[in-house]
Amino acid sequence: MPSPSGAPATPVPAPPGSRLKKRLTVPVLAFGGILMALMQTVVVPLLPHLPQLTGASAVSVSWMVTATLLAGAVLTPVLGRAGDMYGKRRVLLLALGLMTAGSLVCSVTSDIRLLIAARALQGAAAAVVPLSISILRDELPPARTGSAVALMSSTVGIGAALGLPLAALIVEHANWHVMFWVTTGLGALGLTLAWWAVRESPVRAPGRFDTVGALGLATWMICLLVAVSQGGQWGWSSPAVLGLFGAAVIVALVWCTQQLRTGNPLVDLRLAARPRVALPHLAALLTGFAFYANSLVTAQLVQAPATTGYGLGLSVFETGLCLLPAGVIMLFLSPVSARISAARGAKITLAAGAAVIAAGYVVRIADSTHLGMIIIGASVISAGTALAYSALPTLILRAVPAAQTASANGVNVLMRTMGQASCSAAVAAVLTHHSALYGGIELPTLHGYLLAFGMAGTVALLACAMALVIPRHRDTPAEAGPRVEHTADVALEGA
Repeated sequence: MPSPSGAPATPVPAPPGSRLKKRLTVPVLAFGGILMALMQTVVVPLLPHLPQLTGASAVSVSWMVTATLLAGAVLTPVLGRAGDMYGKRRVLLLALGLMTAGSLVCSVTSDIRLLIAARALQGAAAAVVPLSISILRDELPPARTGSAVALMSSTVGIGAALGLPLAALIVEHANWHVMFWVTTGLGALGLTLAWWAVRESPVRAPGRFDTVGALGLATWMICLLVAVSQGGQWGWSSPAVLGLFGAAVIVALVWCTQQLRTGNPLVDLRLAARPRVALPHLAALLTGFAFYANSLVTAQLVQAPATTGYGLGLSVFETGLCLLPAGVIMLFLSPVSARISAARGAKITLAAGAAVIAAGYVVRIADSTHLGMIIIGASVISAGTALAYSALPTLILRAVPAAQTASANGVNVLMRTMGQASCSAAVAAVLTHHSALYGGIELPTLHGYLLAFGMAGTVALLACAMALVIPRHRDTPAEAGPRVEHTADVALEGA
């Protein structure tokens, strides 16, 4: 465009490093997602040793996992809504900061009370993935959103697969606090990179934050998840568990009424009730249940002593290595998932992923005593999880307004979390009921493990059926955009 004097206008140079920042946005956000899953997983190898290391009871130590689960379940939709209203980058940095601060506290204390509180802080990291997916929708052109979202979804499996062997290796060869020092450094790196590379999204949702709704959600979610996660220890018919379930139902009903009446609800229930939103949420619940049994049961089965007749007696580090191929598969399948969604629609990708999960459990039922078949079966399940988890946010992005993507994806992640919590309780109940004495130690039987696999496979088939009845978007089959790049291209090209 010419200047007022008639001379050609001089182009305004881009700020130094802006093109590099654009190219690094996707890998930096993906690194944050890997860190989130890593932080949730690294404590697992420590759990058997923490009672001795901290002087606390086994029940108290179990809250290092429960606290993270509860905090993540409550904070994910809350931080998602805050991101829609006040800026997704700002809230993303807050979540990464809380995660890193929690890791730092764990690295300097052995007090179980502080450790539990610190692990609750780390639960805020569960909001990283839905916030990042929303940023990608706002910042990337439609042709590249599908593959970027698929990569972001796969980071959950990648981080979990890396976390177990890394933590086990550190715990076996160094003081256990070193593990948290390492994760603190990684968290600080992720926070710094996100602050430098991620641009604030201009898309905002107007209105005031629903504080009452946030408190109500926190109340009924905590009651529900504490009852589900502790029911096996306290007794499902105990007054405490029944009281928590009753309180969860009552508070949830009051909360729903409040959400429908307020002008700026924390969760738009009317939007969430639409079939194109509600069915992906239900599918997320079922997929989370089906997926979680794989890692939960496999880790126990391969570490069982050989005297059981089925166990392999592997160490925690060797167990982590068994699950590592599954995480690598999730990384390489993310562009495949995006291409299937672009060609056939995300609902087909979700249905196919759930069907593959079910097929993986058929492999697990057929042979769970030979290491090679165990790895193959676990990898097939992870392949299905990669397809399903990559499709879920795409379905949500296509069904909700741009100003509500973070909160809607936060609810979807919450449903996955509830599915995983339900799976943990169900698997524990099955394995407890089907156990026997091996060398004087009570352990689950192989039949119990196979029943758990069958249960998870059945739930996967239900998720497949749920996916198939999701109404199609009018622009399908190109739900992920007219053209989808490979994941490597997304990471290297500018927005």
